[in-house]
Amino acid sequence: MPGTRAFIDRLVGTLAAATRTRGERRAVRLAKLLRTLISERGESSGALMARRAVALYNGLDEEGRDLFFELLARDFSPDPDEVVATAQAYRDDPSPATLARLQRVAEPPRQEVFRRMNMAPGGTAVLVGMRKVLQDRLATHPKLAAVDDDLTHLFGSWFNRGFLELRRIDWGTPASILEKLITYEAVHEIHGFPDLKRRLERDRRCFAFFHPALPGEPLVFVEVAFVDELPASVAPILAMESAVGDPRKARCAVFYSITSCQPGLKGISFGNFLIKQVAQDLHEELPNLRLFATLSPVPGFRAWLRRQESGGGLASAPPIRALAQADPAHAPAEEFREPLEALAASYLARQWEEGHVLDPVARFHLGNGARLERINWLADTSPRGLRQSLGMMVNYVYALDDVERNHESYVNRHVAVCSSAVERQARIAEGQAGA
Repeated sequence: MPGTRAFIDRLVGTLAAATRTRGERRAVRLAKLLRTLISERGESSGALMARRAVALYNGLDEEGRDLFFELLARDFSPDPDEVVATAQAYRDDPSPATLARLQRVAEPPRQEVFRRMNMAPGGTAVLVGMRKVLQDRLATHPKLAAVDDDLTHLFGSWFNRGFLELRRIDWGTPASILEKLITYEAVHEIHGFPDLKRRLERDRRCFAFFHPALPGEPLVFVEVAFVDELPASVAPILAMESAVGDPRKARCAVFYSITSCQPGLKGISFGNFLIKQVAQDLHEELPNLRLFATLSPVPGFRAWLRRQESGGGLASAPPIRALAQADPAHAPAEEFREPLEALAASYLARQWEEGHVLDPVARFHLGNGARLERINWLADTSPRGLRQSLGMMVNYVYALDDVERNHESYVNRHVAVCSSAVERQARIAEGQAGA
Protein backbone atom coordinates (compact mmCIF):
# COMPACT_ATOMS: atom_id res chain seq x y z
CA MET A 1 0.00 0.00 0.00
CA PRO A 2 1.25 3.55 -0.70
CA GLY A 3 1.03 4.57 2.97
CA THR A 4 2.95 1.49 4.05
CA ARG A 5 5.67 2.14 1.44
CA ALA A 6 6.07 5.77 2.60
CA PHE A 7 6.31 4.62 6.21
CA ILE A 8 8.97 2.03 5.32
CA ASP A 9 10.95 4.62 3.36
CA ARG A 10 10.88 7.04 6.30
CA LEU A 11 11.87 4.23 8.67
CA VAL A 12 14.81 3.19 6.48
CA GLY A 13 15.91 6.82 6.23
CA THR A 14 15.69 7.24 10.00
CA LEU A 15 17.72 4.09 10.65
CA ALA A 16 20.36 5.14 8.09
CA ALA A 17 20.62 8.57 9.69
CA ALA A 18 21.01 7.01 13.12
CA THR A 19 24.04 5.00 12.01
CA ARG A 20 25.85 7.94 10.42
CA THR A 21 28.91 9.45 12.05
CA ARG A 22 28.98 13.05 13.16
CA GLY A 23 30.95 14.00 10.05
CA GLU A 24 28.47 12.25 7.76
CA ARG A 25 25.54 14.02 9.42
CA ARG A 26 27.36 17.29 8.85
CA ALA A 27 27.79 16.35 5.16
CA VAL A 28 24.06 15.68 4.81
CA ARG A 29 23.33 19.04 6.45
CA LEU A 30 25.71 20.73 4.04
CA ALA A 31 24.04 19.10 1.02
CA LYS A 32 20.64 20.32 2.21
CA LEU A 33 22.01 23.83 2.66
CA LEU A 34 23.46 23.76 -0.86
CA ARG A 35 20.11 22.75 -2.35
CA THR A 36 18.59 25.79 -0.66
CA LEU A 37 21.51 27.97 -1.72
CA ILE A 38 21.13 27.30 -5.45
CA SER A 39 17.40 27.99 -5.27
CA GLU A 40 17.82 31.25 -3.32
CA ARG A 41 17.32 34.49 -5.23
CA GLY A 42 18.24 37.07 -2.60
CA GLU A 43 21.82 38.31 -2.88
CA SER A 44 22.41 38.98 0.81
CA SER A 45 20.83 35.74 2.03
CA GLY A 46 22.75 33.85 -0.67
CA ALA A 47 26.05 35.32 0.48
CA LEU A 48 25.25 34.40 4.09
CA MET A 49 24.42 30.81 3.12
CA ALA A 50 27.59 30.61 1.03
CA ARG A 51 29.62 31.50 4.14
CA ARG A 52 27.78 28.85 6.13
CA ALA A 53 28.38 26.28 3.39
CA VAL A 54 32.12 27.00 3.35
CA ALA A 55 32.26 26.77 7.14
CA LEU A 56 30.40 23.45 7.10
CA TYR A 57 32.71 22.05 4.43
CA ASN A 58 35.83 23.16 6.33
CA GLY A 59 34.50 21.31 9.37
CA LEU A 60 34.06 17.96 7.61
CA ASP A 61 36.24 15.05 8.64
CA GLU A 62 37.40 12.40 6.17
CA GLU A 63 34.21 10.33 6.40
CA GLY A 64 32.11 13.46 6.03
CA ARG A 65 34.00 14.53 2.91
CA ASP A 66 33.63 11.10 1.36
CA LEU A 67 29.86 11.24 1.82
CA PHE A 68 29.68 14.86 0.69
CA PHE A 69 31.46 14.04 -2.59
CA GLU A 70 29.11 11.09 -3.12
CA LEU A 71 26.11 13.36 -2.56
CA LEU A 72 27.51 15.91 -5.02
CA ALA A 73 27.94 13.20 -7.66
CA ARG A 74 24.53 11.60 -7.08
CA ASP A 75 22.14 14.39 -6.13
CA PHE A 76 23.52 17.40 -8.03
CA SER A 77 23.63 15.92 -11.53
CA PRO A 78 21.31 16.82 -14.44
CA ASP A 79 18.00 14.98 -14.74
CA PRO A 80 18.62 12.44 -17.57
CA ASP A 81 14.96 12.35 -18.66
CA GLU A 82 14.76 16.12 -18.83
CA VAL A 83 18.01 16.34 -20.80
CA VAL A 84 16.80 13.74 -23.32
CA ALA A 85 13.40 15.41 -23.71
CA THR A 86 14.95 18.85 -24.16
CA ALA A 87 17.51 17.50 -26.60
CA GLN A 88 14.68 16.02 -28.65
CA ALA A 89 12.86 19.36 -28.50
CA TYR A 90 15.99 21.11 -29.77
CA ARG A 91 16.33 18.57 -32.57
CA ASP A 92 12.75 19.27 -33.62
CA ASP A 93 13.14 23.02 -33.23
CA PRO A 94 16.81 24.17 -33.22
CA SER A 95 15.97 27.70 -32.17
CA PRO A 96 18.03 29.92 -29.82
CA ALA A 97 15.35 29.50 -27.16
CA THR A 98 15.41 25.69 -27.18
CA LEU A 99 19.21 25.71 -27.30
CA ALA A 100 19.32 27.97 -24.23
CA ARG A 101 16.92 25.63 -22.41
CA LEU A 102 19.02 22.60 -23.37
CA GLN A 103 22.13 24.30 -22.03
CA ARG A 104 20.35 25.05 -18.75
CA VAL A 105 19.06 21.53 -18.13
CA ALA A 106 22.31 19.87 -19.25
CA GLU A 107 24.46 21.91 -16.88
CA PRO A 108 24.98 20.00 -13.61
CA PRO A 109 23.53 21.85 -10.58
CA ARG A 110 26.96 21.22 -9.01
CA GLN A 111 28.40 24.02 -11.10
CA GLU A 112 25.96 26.50 -9.61
CA VAL A 113 26.80 25.10 -6.15
CA PHE A 114 30.47 25.89 -6.75
CA ARG A 115 29.70 29.34 -8.15
CA ARG A 116 27.66 30.18 -5.05
CA MET A 117 30.32 28.82 -2.67
CA ASN A 118 32.85 30.96 -4.49
CA MET A 119 30.90 34.03 -3.32
CA ALA A 120 32.05 33.43 0.26
CA PRO A 121 35.26 35.08 1.51
CA GLY A 122 38.06 32.65 0.77
CA GLY A 123 35.69 30.55 -1.33
CA THR A 124 38.11 30.18 -4.24
CA ALA A 125 40.85 28.80 -1.99
CA VAL A 126 38.36 26.37 -0.44
CA LEU A 127 37.28 25.08 -3.86
CA VAL A 128 40.90 24.69 -5.02
CA GLY A 129 41.59 22.74 -1.83
CA MET A 130 38.40 20.72 -2.39
CA ARG A 131 39.62 19.61 -5.80
CA LYS A 132 42.96 18.52 -4.32
CA VAL A 133 41.11 16.30 -1.83
CA LEU A 134 38.86 15.04 -4.60
CA GLN A 135 41.82 14.16 -6.84
CA ASP A 136 43.20 11.90 -4.12
CA ARG A 137 39.94 9.90 -4.19
CA LEU A 138 39.42 9.48 -7.94
CA ALA A 139 41.41 6.25 -8.27
CA THR A 140 39.18 4.44 -5.77
CA HIS A 141 35.96 6.39 -6.48
CA PRO A 142 35.75 6.79 -10.29
CA LYS A 143 32.16 8.06 -10.12
CA LEU A 144 33.51 11.26 -8.59
CA ALA A 145 35.11 12.13 -11.94
CA ALA A 146 31.97 14.08 -12.85
CA VAL A 147 32.50 16.36 -9.84
CA ASP A 148 36.14 16.83 -10.78
CA ASP A 149 35.15 17.65 -14.37
CA ASP A 150 32.82 20.41 -13.15
CA LEU A 151 35.50 22.01 -11.00
CA THR A 152 38.01 21.76 -13.85
CA HIS A 153 35.52 23.41 -16.22
CA LEU A 154 34.95 26.33 -13.84
CA PHE A 155 38.63 26.75 -12.95
CA GLY A 156 39.46 26.96 -16.65
CA SER A 157 37.40 30.17 -16.77
CA TRP A 158 38.21 31.56 -13.33
CA PHE A 159 41.96 31.12 -13.83
CA ASN A 160 41.99 32.36 -17.40
CA ARG A 161 45.27 34.04 -18.41
CA GLY A 162 43.49 37.39 -18.46
CA PHE A 163 43.02 37.23 -14.68
CA LEU A 164 46.61 36.25 -13.87
CA GLU A 165 49.24 38.71 -12.69
CA LEU A 166 52.91 38.15 -13.50
CA ARG A 167 55.23 39.22 -10.68
CA ARG A 168 58.98 39.13 -10.37
CA ILE A 169 60.12 37.49 -7.13
CA ASP A 170 63.21 39.04 -5.56
CA TRP A 171 64.80 39.35 -2.14
CA GLY A 172 62.37 42.16 -1.30
CA THR A 173 59.33 39.96 -1.83
CA PRO A 174 57.40 39.26 1.41
CA ALA A 175 58.96 36.45 3.42
CA SER A 176 55.68 34.53 3.44
CA ILE A 177 55.91 34.11 -0.33
CA LEU A 178 59.65 33.32 -0.27
CA GLU A 179 58.97 30.57 2.24
CA LYS A 180 56.37 29.11 -0.11
CA LEU A 181 58.89 29.00 -2.96
CA ILE A 182 61.16 26.90 -0.76
CA THR A 183 58.26 24.61 0.13
CA TYR A 184 56.80 24.26 -3.35
CA GLU A 185 60.01 23.88 -5.42
CA ALA A 186 59.57 20.52 -7.14
CA VAL A 187 62.51 20.27 -9.57
CA HIS A 188 65.66 21.29 -7.70
CA GLU A 189 65.26 21.46 -3.93
CA ILE A 190 65.98 24.85 -2.35
CA HIS A 191 68.15 24.33 0.71
CA GLY A 192 66.96 27.19 2.88
CA PHE A 193 67.18 30.95 2.53
CA PRO A 194 70.90 31.16 1.60
CA ASP A 195 70.23 28.93 -1.40
CA LEU A 196 67.15 30.93 -2.32
CA LYS A 197 69.07 34.21 -2.01
CA ARG A 198 71.64 32.99 -4.56
CA ARG A 199 68.79 32.06 -6.92
CA LEU A 200 67.50 35.64 -6.68
CA GLU A 201 70.78 37.46 -7.36
CA ARG A 202 71.08 39.89 -10.27
CA ASP A 203 72.22 37.16 -12.72
CA ARG A 204 69.09 35.17 -11.87
CA ARG A 205 65.37 35.81 -12.19
CA CYS A 206 62.28 34.28 -10.68
CA PHE A 207 58.77 35.02 -11.93
CA ALA A 208 55.40 33.76 -10.73
CA PHE A 209 51.76 33.98 -11.71
CA PHE A 210 49.27 35.11 -9.06
CA HIS A 211 45.47 35.30 -9.07
CA PRO A 212 43.49 38.10 -7.35
CA ALA A 213 41.45 35.55 -5.37
CA LEU A 214 44.67 33.94 -4.03
CA PRO A 215 46.92 36.99 -3.58
CA GLY A 216 49.55 35.37 -1.37
CA GLU A 217 49.71 32.08 -3.23
CA PRO A 218 51.90 31.63 -6.33
CA LEU A 219 50.18 29.42 -8.90
CA VAL A 220 53.34 28.57 -10.83
CA PHE A 221 56.86 29.98 -10.81
CA VAL A 222 59.88 29.73 -13.07
CA GLU A 223 63.56 30.20 -12.21
CA VAL A 224 65.93 31.65 -14.80
CA ALA A 225 69.73 31.87 -14.96
CA PHE A 226 71.73 34.15 -17.26
CA VAL A 227 74.75 32.31 -18.69
CA ASP A 228 77.19 32.61 -21.58
CA GLU A 229 76.25 29.41 -23.43
CA LEU A 230 73.72 26.62 -23.48
CA PRO A 231 74.38 24.67 -20.24
CA ALA A 232 75.05 20.94 -20.22
CA SER A 233 74.85 20.47 -16.46
CA VAL A 234 72.72 21.87 -13.66
CA ALA A 235 75.38 21.81 -10.94
CA PRO A 236 77.07 25.14 -11.89
CA ILE A 237 73.68 26.87 -11.92
CA LEU A 238 72.71 25.54 -8.49
CA ALA A 239 76.10 26.11 -6.85
CA MET A 240 75.65 28.66 -4.03
CA GLU A 241 79.32 29.65 -4.14
CA SER A 242 79.28 30.53 -7.85
CA ALA A 243 80.31 34.05 -8.84
CA VAL A 244 77.48 36.47 -9.61
CA GLY A 245 77.64 37.45 -13.28
CA ASP A 246 76.59 40.56 -15.18
CA PRO A 247 73.20 39.92 -16.87
CA ARG A 248 73.97 42.61 -19.47
CA LYS A 249 76.78 40.44 -20.86
CA ALA A 250 74.98 37.09 -20.87
CA ARG A 251 73.93 35.49 -24.15
CA CYS A 252 71.59 32.81 -22.87
CA ALA A 253 68.59 32.82 -20.52
CA VAL A 254 68.06 29.33 -19.10
CA PHE A 255 64.76 28.24 -17.58
CA TYR A 256 66.09 25.63 -15.20
CA SER A 257 63.07 25.03 -12.98
CA ILE A 258 59.33 25.47 -13.37
CA THR A 259 57.00 24.45 -10.56
CA SER A 260 53.21 24.29 -10.34
CA CYS A 261 52.25 25.16 -6.78
CA GLN A 262 48.56 24.25 -6.42
CA PRO A 263 47.66 20.55 -6.78
CA GLY A 264 43.99 21.56 -6.87
CA LEU A 265 44.66 23.33 -10.19
CA LYS A 266 46.19 20.29 -11.87
CA GLY A 267 45.36 20.30 -15.56
CA ILE A 268 44.83 24.08 -15.67
CA SER A 269 47.66 25.29 -17.87
CA PHE A 270 49.70 28.28 -16.68
CA GLY A 271 53.28 27.34 -17.46
CA ASN A 272 53.02 27.73 -21.21
CA PHE A 273 51.91 31.35 -20.85
CA LEU A 274 54.51 31.95 -18.16
CA ILE A 275 57.57 30.86 -20.14
CA LYS A 276 56.54 32.68 -23.30
CA GLN A 277 55.77 35.93 -21.48
CA VAL A 278 58.94 35.80 -19.38
CA ALA A 279 61.03 35.15 -22.51
CA GLN A 280 59.42 38.14 -24.23
CA ASP A 281 59.89 40.40 -21.19
CA LEU A 282 63.53 39.37 -20.77
CA HIS A 283 64.17 39.95 -24.47
CA GLU A 284 62.94 43.53 -24.03
CA GLU A 285 64.85 44.08 -20.76
CA LEU A 286 68.15 42.55 -21.92
CA PRO A 287 68.64 42.85 -25.71
CA ASN A 288 71.99 41.07 -25.35
CA LEU A 289 70.16 37.76 -24.78
CA ARG A 290 70.27 35.67 -27.95
CA LEU A 291 69.05 32.29 -26.74
CA PHE A 292 66.12 31.26 -24.56
CA ALA A 293 66.34 27.66 -23.50
CA THR A 294 65.66 25.21 -20.70
CA LEU A 295 67.71 22.70 -18.80
CA SER A 296 64.99 20.16 -18.14
CA PRO A 297 64.67 16.78 -16.43
CA VAL A 298 63.51 13.62 -18.18
CA PRO A 299 61.36 12.19 -15.38
CA GLY A 300 59.86 9.23 -17.24
CA PHE A 301 62.98 7.86 -18.96
CA ARG A 302 64.14 5.16 -16.55
CA ALA A 303 60.57 3.90 -16.01
CA TRP A 304 60.15 3.69 -19.80
CA LEU A 305 63.37 1.67 -20.11
CA ARG A 306 62.03 -0.82 -17.59
CA ARG A 307 58.74 -1.18 -19.46
CA GLN A 308 60.65 -2.08 -22.62
CA GLU A 309 62.18 -5.23 -21.10
CA SER A 310 59.36 -7.69 -21.59
CA GLY A 311 58.09 -6.13 -24.79
CA GLY A 312 61.27 -6.50 -26.83
CA GLY A 313 61.31 -2.78 -27.55
CA LEU A 314 64.12 -0.34 -28.23
CA ALA A 315 65.69 -0.84 -24.80
CA SER A 316 65.42 -4.64 -24.67
CA ALA A 317 69.11 -5.36 -25.33
CA PRO A 318 70.59 -7.18 -22.29
CA PRO A 319 73.16 -4.49 -21.30
CA ILE A 320 70.54 -1.73 -21.34
CA ARG A 321 68.01 -3.94 -19.58
CA ALA A 322 70.51 -4.63 -16.82
CA LEU A 323 71.30 -0.94 -16.56
CA ALA A 324 67.63 -0.02 -16.20
CA GLN A 325 67.41 -2.38 -13.23
CA ALA A 326 70.73 -1.32 -11.69
CA ASP A 327 71.09 0.51 -8.40
CA PRO A 328 69.61 3.99 -9.07
CA ALA A 329 72.15 5.55 -6.71
CA HIS A 330 74.99 4.91 -9.16
CA ALA A 331 75.62 6.80 -12.39
CA PRO A 332 75.89 4.71 -15.58
CA ALA A 333 79.35 4.01 -17.00
CA GLU A 334 80.67 5.96 -19.99
CA GLU A 335 80.33 2.88 -22.24
CA PHE A 336 76.54 3.30 -22.07
CA ARG A 337 76.57 6.94 -23.14
CA GLU A 338 75.91 6.58 -26.88
CA PRO A 339 73.12 3.96 -26.68
CA LEU A 340 71.43 5.72 -23.77
CA GLU A 341 71.50 9.11 -25.48
CA ALA A 342 70.02 7.50 -28.59
CA LEU A 343 67.29 5.83 -26.52
CA ALA A 344 66.56 9.11 -24.75
CA ALA A 345 66.18 10.85 -28.12
CA SER A 346 63.76 8.18 -29.29
CA TYR A 347 61.84 8.27 -26.01
CA LEU A 348 61.45 12.05 -26.08
CA ALA A 349 60.66 12.54 -29.77
CA ARG A 350 59.29 9.26 -31.13
CA GLN A 351 57.26 7.66 -28.34
CA TRP A 352 53.69 8.99 -28.52
CA GLU A 353 50.43 8.09 -26.85
CA GLU A 354 47.00 9.60 -27.47
CA GLY A 355 48.41 12.45 -29.51
CA HIS A 356 51.25 13.43 -27.16
CA VAL A 357 54.81 12.37 -26.45
CA LEU A 358 55.15 10.14 -23.41
CA ASP A 359 57.43 12.23 -21.23
CA PRO A 360 55.44 14.86 -19.30
CA VAL A 361 58.14 17.53 -19.42
CA ALA A 362 58.73 16.99 -23.13
CA ARG A 363 54.96 17.12 -23.66
CA PHE A 364 54.88 20.50 -21.95
CA HIS A 365 57.77 22.14 -23.82
CA LEU A 366 57.22 20.60 -27.26
CA GLY A 367 53.53 21.42 -26.99
CA ASN A 368 54.50 25.01 -26.20
CA GLY A 369 56.49 25.25 -29.41
CA ALA A 370 60.01 24.64 -28.14
CA ARG A 371 62.64 22.70 -30.10
CA LEU A 372 64.32 19.65 -28.59
CA GLU A 373 67.89 20.83 -28.94
CA ARG A 374 70.31 18.59 -27.03
CA ILE A 375 70.51 15.62 -24.67
CA ASN A 376 73.04 16.12 -21.89
CA TRP A 377 74.88 13.14 -20.40
CA LEU A 378 75.06 13.03 -16.57
CA ALA A 379 73.73 16.57 -16.30
CA ASP A 380 71.96 15.85 -13.01
CA THR A 381 73.65 13.32 -10.74
CA SER A 382 71.43 14.05 -7.77
CA PRO A 383 69.58 11.04 -6.31
CA ARG A 384 66.40 12.15 -8.05
CA GLY A 385 68.15 12.74 -11.38
CA LEU A 386 69.76 9.29 -11.35
CA ARG A 387 66.57 7.60 -10.20
CA GLN A 388 64.36 9.17 -12.85
CA SER A 389 66.58 9.60 -15.89
CA LEU A 390 69.98 7.98 -15.23
CA GLY A 391 71.32 11.51 -14.83
CA MET A 392 70.32 12.88 -18.22
CA MET A 393 68.80 16.30 -18.82
CA VAL A 394 67.59 18.05 -21.97
CA ASN A 395 67.80 21.50 -23.52
CA TYR A 396 64.62 22.79 -25.15
CA VAL A 397 65.10 26.01 -27.12
CA TYR A 398 62.39 28.66 -27.40
CA ALA A 399 63.11 30.49 -30.65
CA LEU A 400 60.52 33.25 -30.38
CA ASP A 401 59.99 33.49 -34.14
CA ASP A 402 59.42 29.72 -34.46
CA VAL A 403 57.30 28.95 -31.41
CA GLU A 404 53.91 29.10 -33.11
CA ARG A 405 55.05 27.05 -36.12
CA ASN A 406 56.59 24.40 -33.87
CA HIS A 407 53.41 24.28 -31.79
CA GLU A 408 51.31 23.71 -34.91
CA SER A 409 53.64 20.90 -36.02
CA TYR A 410 53.27 19.21 -32.65
CA VAL A 411 49.50 19.58 -32.34
CA ASN A 412 48.39 19.08 -35.95
CA ARG A 413 51.05 16.81 -37.44
CA HIS A 414 52.26 15.02 -34.29
CA VAL A 415 55.84 15.99 -35.04
CA ALA A 416 58.31 16.79 -32.26
CA VAL A 417 60.59 19.49 -33.65
CA CYS A 418 64.20 18.51 -32.94
CA SER A 419 67.71 19.62 -33.79
CA SER A 420 69.60 17.62 -36.41
CA ALA A 421 71.78 16.09 -33.66
CA VAL A 422 68.77 14.73 -31.75
CA GLU A 423 67.22 13.47 -34.99
CA ARG A 424 70.43 11.50 -35.70
CA GLN A 425 70.36 10.02 -32.21
CA ALA A 426 66.74 8.93 -32.58
CA ARG A 427 67.55 7.24 -35.91
CA ILE A 428 70.46 5.40 -34.25
CA ALA A 429 68.03 3.97 -31.68
CA GLU A 430 65.63 2.90 -34.42
CA GLY A 431 68.50 1.28 -36.32
CA GLN A 432 69.57 -0.64 -33.21
CA ALA A 433 66.02 -1.89 -32.75
CA GLY A 434 65.85 -3.13 -36.32
CA ALA A 435 69.24 -4.84 -36.23
